[in-house]
Amino acid sequence: MIASQIIDTGNSKSFPKGLTLSSASGDKTQSLIIIGDGVAKAYQTISNPEQYDLILLELDLECLGVHTGESMGTEGSSVLGFARFKLGDDPPSQLIELVKQPNSSPTAIAQAKSFFEEQQFVVAVCADTPGRIVNRLIRPYFNAVLRRLDDGLASANDMDLTLKLGLGYPEGPLSLLSRTGLEHHAKVSQSLFEALGKSEFSPARRAQVALGKNQK
Repeated sequence: MIASQIIDTGNSKSFPKGLTLSSASGDKTQSLIIIGDGVAKAYQTISNPEQYDLILLELDLECLGVHTGESMGTEGSSVLGFARFKLGDDPPSQLIELVKQPNSSPTAIAQAKSFFEEQQFVVAVCADTPGRIVNRLIRPYFNAVLRRLDDGLASANDMDLTLKLGLGYPEGPLSLLSRTGLEHHAKVSQSLFEALGKSEFSPARRAQVALGKNQK
């Protein structure tokens, strides 16, 4: 799939160095990809979205519906969302979370997957929810580990070692959070707590402390 146009609005979390197109495919799909922190404004300037077979919007933690609108659970078109997962200060991963709505075009989904796979990414398709797949799974886990440290269950080194040896993790969660920036976890977790209202996303005390210290 060859993208007809890319609009880079700057400060992209998924593609901080920009997005390079592959011309390996001969498919002349009319498509548009918008990345950066100005996605909302850029998308609003498109007078005729229907002219494109596929539009891809880079998301942060928000839902795709924030940009496209929703309609009684029947929303969906050739406009899809995506985000490349990134943990704190680490570089973006090779995982693309591709966001669809209930009535999203199957053709558009297939085209989007093909495009990102041509760029050597791994694609996971998910429903339109705040935080998508990875953040919804790992943020409660991180908070639980931090709370067990506060409870005095074990030292940070012992908990990391136990999880590494017991589950085969390459790095313990506490070491991982410390290395990538605990304050980043606090921001993401707080945003999901506000969006979802579930206590498991409320940042653990140590995350709140790290965020407060970082903001001074």
